[in-house]
This record gives sequence, structure tokens and C-alpha cells, in this order.
Amino acid sequence: VQHPANDVNTDIITTHFDYHKIDQNLLKLDILGHNVPSMIRQLQDMTGIDPLQVDLTDRTVLSIFNGIDALNIKDPEHYRFKHGTYAIPEFGTSFTRAMLDDTKPDKFADLVRISGFSHGTDVWLGNAQELIHNGTCTISEVIGTRDSIMTYLMHKGLEPGMAFKIMEIVRKGNATKLLTEEHFKAMREHNVPEWYIDSCMKIKYMFPKAHAAAYMIATLRLGWYKVHKPVEYYAAYFTVRSENLDGAIAMQGHQAVRDKMNNIKQKQSVHESTAKDEAEFQTLQIVNEMMARKIEFLPVDIYKSEAKMFKVEDGKIRLPFSSLPGVGGAAADSLAETGKHTEYLSIEDMQIKTKVTKAVIETLKDVGVLKDLPESSQMSLF
Repeated sequence: VQHPANDVNTDIITTHFDYHKIDQNLLKLDILGHNVPSMIRQLQDMTGIDPLQVDLTDRTVLSIFNGIDALNIKDPEHYRFKHGTYAIPEFGTSFTRAMLDDTKPDKFADLVRISGFSHGTDVWLGNAQELIHNGTCTISEVIGTRDSIMTYLMHKGLEPGMAFKIMEIVRKGNATKLLTEEHFKAMREHNVPEWYIDSCMKIKYMFPKAHAAAYMIATLRLGWYKVHKPVEYYAAYFTVRSENLDGAIAMQGHQAVRDKMNNIKQKQSVHESTAKDEAEFQTLQIVNEMMARKIEFLPVDIYKSEAKMFKVEDGKIRLPFSSLPGVGGAAADSLAETGKHTEYLSIEDMQIKTKVTKAVIETLKDVGVLKDLPESSQMSLF
């Protein structure tokens, strides 16, 4: 029995149980929200195309991991990025894009290895990256996932039981403690290169190949939509991941987006950018890419906008109420639902019917959403 944080003055008591006394009576549920399946479902609904039927071997889709030609950029003057993987899960960060520069993947197996690199510990940095840079080996030879160790060693001729044992030791980060002289001798007798053995000794944790493959299959499915159904792709992406999108800036167009990006870059150059700035910059990169493909946002509309969904209209994307700063979930729901069933006589009438706060109304006014409504429903007599 313990007081929390050993604070004897608190009334709260924490009781500790020996896990092994109760582990047979516990049911543990891990219930997680997953953005990728949500996006895939939305894309199926928007396009009518079954995600299970898209071509995972499409070379144009694979090309976005090494270039941007498949994106058909209409405004190259303002789009200078090297990869088409922005807004693609697993490859949307600068860390993973740097991996693409180093490895230049051109087939599915390469992507699986890169997934292993990015989810492992001491698998890429100070290990596989250096081996590829130095020309010691290629991406197809370097260790990427835990399973590859066992299959590689078996291919070299090691007995399957020993190959499995070595894999289990390495993947858990115990190579320096648990690999024995017998293991080293067996590997060297079967011509396993020294660089491979050294690589095993550095690894602290490894990703399973099946898990990496599942991630990459989902990645390629989404990549297919990004290449072939871009309007729907960005609409689905922002519907799921719009927390850092400022709709007020997006409504002002491409130049305003670039100006905001440059503003954050200046902060970054003097190390004054905040975590909020960094998150917003990543989102603006995706907006910039979308606009460079000549896909436009339609402004928030009091009758047409949804609460949170970015809706496709005539080849453009209608911003939802929630994309505006200061418009929370409840207010967005009320605005969207009320606008579908009634017509507003004035701004005053709108606030009464939607029951949103004055601050929300001011936000709508500031971005020009209410410019066609009079302030009051009362008629002035002259």
C-alpha cells in the first residue's frame, strides 16, 4: 500500500498487487484509433474504387518515393520538393524522406526494409545507413527486419534452430550479452561477412517483417489514390488530419500559404520556432503541394460546409467549419447541421439558431464568411 508520489498527506491510497497472482484473471484491451484505415474507407466512399483492387505494382506510384513526376505539378516554380511522399503515412517526415535519399527504393521489398529501419532502434542510424553510404552493401543486403536475419543465416547454411536463436537474441538487443563463441564460429564458417556480424551487434530492437509489409501495403494503397485521385486524396487526408490546418490562411490562396511557410522558416533559422509552428509547417507543406497541383480550397460556406469533413465539390475541396481557428467541434456541428435545414435572415438570427458563441461569430465575420448577411433582422426606417 502506498501514498501516490509518497505524499503522506494525501487521502489517496494506491494498492499494489503481485502481477503473477492476478494475471490469469485480467483482460486487457488496447483500443486504438487508426487514421490510415479511416482514410482508406473515406477514399472508397468518395471515389467508388475498392482499395483492395488498386494496383500495388503501379510504377507511377512507386516513383513518388524518388521523385515528383507522377504528381503532375502544374506550378513547379513554387514547388521544389524532391519526393512525392508528403501526406503518405510512414514517409511524411524529414527523417524518413532522408532515408529515401540514401536508399533510392524502386521496389516493394525496399520499402519493407525502410519501414524496418524507421521502426527499429540502432538499425539505421550508425548502422545500415553507414554501410550503404560506404558502399559496403546495398539496401537489398543490409539488415532491415528481424525475420531477414533468420532467413539470411539459413540461406548461408546455418542450422534453422541456430538461425532462429541468433535472430531472437539480436532483435531484442541482447547480441553483446547472449551471442556465444559457438554462434560467431558458425556464422564465420558459413561465410557470413564481418560487416553483417558487426551490424547485428549494434541493434537494440527490430521490427517484424509482416508488420512492415502490412504498413507498406497500406502506404501503396494510399499512394495510388494520391497519384490517380488527388482531389479526393487531399480531402480525405485533411478530414482525418486537419488539426494543424488554419482554414483562414488556406482561404486566402497559394501566396498566403507560401508567405506563412516563409514566416515559419525565418523562425526556424534563428531557432525560435515552437512545436506548434513545426506542426503547422508540415501541414502547410501538404497544402502547398496540393495547390501546386492546381487543386483549390473552396471557402467555408454557411450552407454548404460540413462540420469536420473536407467535401469535394466540382473538382475542388470545400473547407469545413472546424478548419477555422477557434471553431470547436460542438460549434462546427451546430453550424453545419443548422445551415442544412434553415436560412439565416441575419448574423443575429444565425447566432440565435445555432447557439454558437459571439467569439465564433466574430471568427466567421473576420474571414468573410458572413459578408452577405446583415447584422440584424430588424428593418431600419428612414
